[in-house]
Amino acid sequence: MPVEQLLADLLGRDLTGTDAVLAAAVLLLAAFGVGFAKTAIGGLGTVAVALFAFVLPARESTAALLLVLLVGDVIAVTRYRKHVDWALIRGLLPGLLPGLLVGTGLLALLSDDVVQRGIGIIVLLLVGLQLWLRRRGAAPAEPRPWSWPARLGVGTAAGTTTMVANAGGPVMTLYLLGQGVPKHRFVGTNAWFFFGLNLCKVPFSIGLGLMEPRHVLLALVLAPAVGLGAWLGISVINRIRQQAFELAVLGAAALSAVALVLT
Repeated sequence: MPVEQLLADLLGRDLTGTDAVLAAAVLLLAAFGVGFAKTAIGGLGTVAVALFAFVLPARESTAALLLVLLVGDVIAVTRYRKHVDWALIRGLLPGLLPGLLVGTGLLALLSDDVVQRGIGIIVLLLVGLQLWLRRRGAAPAEPRPWSWPARLGVGTAAGTTTMVANAGGPVMTLYLLGQGVPKHRFVGTNAWFFFGLNLCKVPFSIGLGLMEPRHVLLALVLAPAVGLGAWLGISVINRIRQQAFELAVLGAAALSAVALVLT
């Protein structure tokens, strides 16, 4: 069967019957979710981490998903090229390289399952703190710029989590929400940040021996599903109110964290 042979070539293992259909459906759903997350509710992107890990070995899935994420990044930065706050991105740059190096070391030395669950627990705690502050009304009407140590910590955390499990989205979500960024600028800043970050991750993944030519083909096959999800995301972001958007991205971050813990 052509579909089964294609999956065998893309995944590096034979799948037949129901298993092949299930794997194809999971990959397409993950790609659709990536597209939607890149153009609308960013935190949902981490759910794709769990879906890819369902089909591929955990370490390999990280590299395979990275290329699919880059497809979504290209669509998002094209759509939101004018909606970006470069000052917020520049504030995170000093922490990114240390974070990528820490993440690379963790992938090389530790079980990525252990690190992934740890990331999920931390994100859940941060989401809980954010919700508690919102309920108490502790968040100021005009959020103040974060101090450089806080930005350094966010940059390092984003670099580490995205290198280990492509899970930097919830960290960036909490950072941008804390800055009181409007929804379109939120999505545009998030898109440009992860486009650059994901490009930087490619040589690290190659160096770890995680990325193979078949992963490039897999990303190309899934590109239409990414595009469809992006189209829906653009439609949603233009209709959703700011407060509903903020609650949605917090909910998506929490859902992503749960997916990381349970995967």
